[in-house]
Amino acid sequence: MNAQDMSILNLVLHASWVVQLVMLLLLCVSVASWAAIFRKLFGLKRVRSLNDEFEREFWSGTSLNDLYASAVQNAKNAGPMERIFASGMREYQKLRERRISDPGTLLDGARRAMRASFQREMDVVESNLSFLGSVASVSPYVGLFGTVWGIMHAFTGFAGMEQVTLANVAPGIAEALVATAIGLFAAIPAVVAYNRFARDIDRVAIHQETFIEEFSNILQRNLGAHPAHSPSGH
Repeated sequence: MNAQDMSILNLVLHASWVVQLVMLLLLCVSVASWAAIFRKLFGLKRVRSLNDEFEREFWSGTSLNDLYASAVQNAKNAGPMERIFASGMREYQKLRERRISDPGTLLDGARRAMRASFQREMDVVESNLSFLGSVASVSPYVGLFGTVWGIMHAFTGFAGMEQVTLANVAPGIAEALVATAIGLFAAIPAVVAYNRFARDIDRVAIHQETFIEEFSNILQRNLGAHPAHSPSGH
């Protein structure tokens, strides 16, 4: 390959099969990474929207029993915060049906149910985040492996030459360096997205933990004011 043919496409086509395999792997990882980024972007947007919608309804003055009935009816389309609320109310009502009237037992049961639901919801929200972290950390090294292999292959080809010029060396080195470039192309968006999503997920977690505490306080006040009745308002 001469200097006039050193386009990216020609460099890829003339690279050794190992380097081509590394490039193909990195391109596949890059496509999967972008797919995960868009899924997470839209998923987090939907989570925030559903949480905000439920929180507005929660603080609108609607009774807890009506909110719970709505959450049960809308279970498939409910947001994480609504499902956490429903878990707490469900456990509270189960304990009431067993004729448990101790406020501490009722509150602890509701809080445990909400914490368990919170962990399940956060597992869903955090899905694919570890994949982006792996792409961000591993892709440059995979690209570097392809580069090192390509350079070794290039220099091996020069072993039988009596005179090695820059024109002979440049194409082989350039072919190898494309692997590092593709590795960085896969890693950089994954790094940016991982950091952005990690911050967004932390905000979602704090928001939901704050709701758990606020709802627990409402239950505690209702239990103190009406220990023999189910909570009707807040």
